[in-house]
Amino acid sequence: MKDLIIVESPTKVKTIKKILGRNYEVKATIGHIKDLPKNSLGVDIENNFSPNYQIIPGKERVVEELKRYGKKASRVLIATDPDREGEAIAWHVKEEIGRDDVYRVLIHEITKRGVKKALENFQRLDPNRFSAQKARRVLDRLVGYLISPLLWDKVRRGLSAGRVQSVAVRLICEREEEIRRFKPEKYWELYGIFKVGGGKIKAKLKDRLKDKKELKALKDRALSASFKVSKVEERIVSSPHIPPFITSTLQQEAFKRFKFSPKKTMLIAQKLYEGVDLGDMGTVGLITYMRTDSVRVSEEAIKAARGFIRRSFGGEFLPERPVRYKNKKSSQDAHEAIRPTNIDLTPEKVKPYLDRDSQRLYELIWKRFVASQILPPRYRELKVVFEGDGLEFHAKFRKRIFEGYHVILKGEDGSEDLPDVSQGEKAELLSLEEQEKETKPPSRYTVSSLIKTLEEKGIGRPSTYATIVSTIQERGYVTLENGQFKPTLLGEVINNLLVKYFPTIVNVGFTAAMEEKLDEVEEGKERWEEMVAEFFKVLEGDLE
Repeated sequence: MKDLIIVESPTKVKTIKKILGRNYEVKATIGHIKDLPKNSLGVDIENNFSPNYQIIPGKERVVEELKRYGKKASRVLIATDPDREGEAIAWHVKEEIGRDDVYRVLIHEITKRGVKKALENFQRLDPNRFSAQKARRVLDRLVGYLISPLLWDKVRRGLSAGRVQSVAVRLICEREEEIRRFKPEKYWELYGIFKVGGGKIKAKLKDRLKDKKELKALKDRALSASFKVSKVEERIVSSPHIPPFITSTLQQEAFKRFKFSPKKTMLIAQKLYEGVDLGDMGTVGLITYMRTDSVRVSEEAIKAARGFIRRSFGGEFLPERPVRYKNKKSSQDAHEAIRPTNIDLTPEKVKPYLDRDSQRLYELIWKRFVASQILPPRYRELKVVFEGDGLEFHAKFRKRIFEGYHVILKGEDGSEDLPDVSQGEKAELLSLEEQEKETKPPSRYTVSSLIKTLEEKGIGRPSTYATIVSTIQERGYVTLENGQFKPTLLGEVINNLLVKYFPTIVNVGFTAAMEEKLDEVEEGKERWEEMVAEFFKVLEGDLE
């Protein structure tokens, strides 16, 4: 009898079969097999919030096949994604197969090395991780099923409230309100063109001017003043190191660079993780698991990156010691950062086997990982101050003196030639330029800035950002105009109702605290029923 390996997707089946050969049977669940019922609450509030999971309609044949193979297999190894959703699928499969010797296999990269290492380290299913997923599902269902009918009554039928999505809509609505309330103010900036040594330097008056009369008086004063170079400061500065991608930063960068929605980014990344047919090399998972909030990278991967950098660019681009990045306190650190599984599979090598979007995303991930182990660029920075009659004009210049990670990222960084200027020398004011400006309201959220804000405020987790962003658009609560989120009238009406009647449920701090509680459930520090009961107490009070 063979061991049975169960994964979620047919693509994973194909990749793992090619890696392991005929010694294993590999089957797919094709996503979740069980969920709460669609047309009822499905949560027994009186019985410790017990969820009533049912086979998802249409999945009966899949479940029967898994049962059939599961009963005759020597062992059942469940290799669904290494996160809470994957853990939930594993528990539901175990329940349906009905045998005790069902084990969990956590595959962080779908390569020969990654799969074999995972199989060697099989483990029992994690009840705490499953409890965290169960708690999230129950919380979301309670909000959706108990608040939504009130929206039907007050606004229109078919509307739904989401525990985390409603907070995202609130952020967008509050930003819109700030923009509406904003009153622009005019101000002027004054620039002087100075002749010094053998060249000209454009410098800006230190003070911002809010009065036209004051501007005229200062111009007259400057034109009659004698100027000299009162200060020349020169220093060498380095850019910061750049860490490899985590889920949120990958989604932000893919939107900035290619206008990919978070949902699209994750779909492409999933394909790259599950495996791509590379001709003679077979099917290979090109990147590590893509739902992560950790910047940690394996020592093996760091060593491979440093070897590649030495061979490709030379030792002068390598830091003396490997670069290791620190995670935020809130990071779960369950998986490595998103990186290529094999540094030698360069974007050029895999390009013939990928569609354009997959190729662009892979190149982004590959280059960012290599750059994370290269020394940062260095610059010579020059600050010059012109002074006359109590007026100060400032100029700043920056010249790149070491390419650093731009050797691979090829970024434009505003490098310029430095003027030849000495402290104490005379400067002639040739002319003045004034620029009339207006204070600007705060910017609307873009996809990138919304995800960044959600992450900073502790709203959602790597697996949820894409869903949050797509859901609030699909429900018609916000629109994306010129790359910026704007609430619809419907979105604002719903937000006003929720903020008025459910102030705690849509409170940013409360929602972030619930996310932390879910993490504590996963770590075994809190019972899921207790944290749900705490949430429900608040919800029940607001409902009354």
